[in-house]
Amino acid sequence: MNWDDLRFLVVLGREGTLAAAARSLKVDQTTVARRLRALEDTLGTPLFERGEGRWHPTPVGARVLERSARIEEDVAGVVRLAEAGNQAVSGLVRITAVSAIIGEYLVPRLPDLYARHPDLAVALIASNDNLSVARREADIAIRLARPASGDFLIRKLADVGFGIYGAARGDLPVRPDDWVAYNQDLAHTPEMQRLDAMLGKGRVRLRSNSLRGLARAVADGIGHGILPCFMADLDPSLVRLGGPEPVLTRELWMLIHPDARPQARVAASADWLVECFSAEAARFRGKP
Repeated sequence: MNWDDLRFLVVLGREGTLAAAARSLKVDQTTVARRLRALEDTLGTPLFERGEGRWHPTPVGARVLERSARIEEDVAGVVRLAEAGNQAVSGLVRITAVSAIIGEYLVPRLPDLYARHPDLAVALIASNDNLSVARREADIAIRLARPASGDFLIRKLADVGFGIYGAARGDLPVRPDDWVAYNQDLAHTPEMQRLDAMLGKGRVRLRSNSLRGLARAVADGIGHGILPCFMADLDPSLVRLGGPEPVLTRELWMLIHPDARPQARVAASADWLVECFSAEAARFRGKP
């Protein structure tokens, strides 16, 4: 058996389509299909079947996937253990967070991190998806929810306040029951649940998965929006409505795999993140 074929199996199981798996693996779809066929021939049984445009594991495939996912995490752990022996703060550290944290907060502060550690390189991955720390898709994950399970080192970074915002311009014809909101795939977030409870007979005039896009729409008078205070309070084109207190608060958490924490580049980046968020705790809370 070619052990590397298991990696293709795991990614296809995770992504569900050849196209998505190929993008994740940085190969073409033909290569993914060929490696899957090779593994099925070696094992002598089908591992996937197609239905409704997606690839679904067979009963045997599901069991093989479960074992293979554990192998993937074990291999990632071996790499982390080897890297932990290098005490130089150098190389690449990958940090994932939602786009607002990346673009509005971390990017402007990177010069300080680079000044401390000139040999460090940073990959900031703006994503609403929960990229896996265990599989080394990211070294550090910043998430707006405490994980319910998983073998992580976790630390609370901040309380994030959200407020109701409207356009600062007073000459825009905005109806009080017009809103902007996330796409439906983010309807489970506390801010969208709060909006749903408030909406009544109001209407959502724009949906987007771009927080910056929603803030721009609020500023242009398309509708009101529930936005994070750390971003919206600094935008002169927005004004907070309904008083100075946030309408809701979410917790911001940092996740690191235990095997990655001893790596010098990960430890230095994590310490820097804690300093940044601690220094601006009030701004994130959004309270006067």
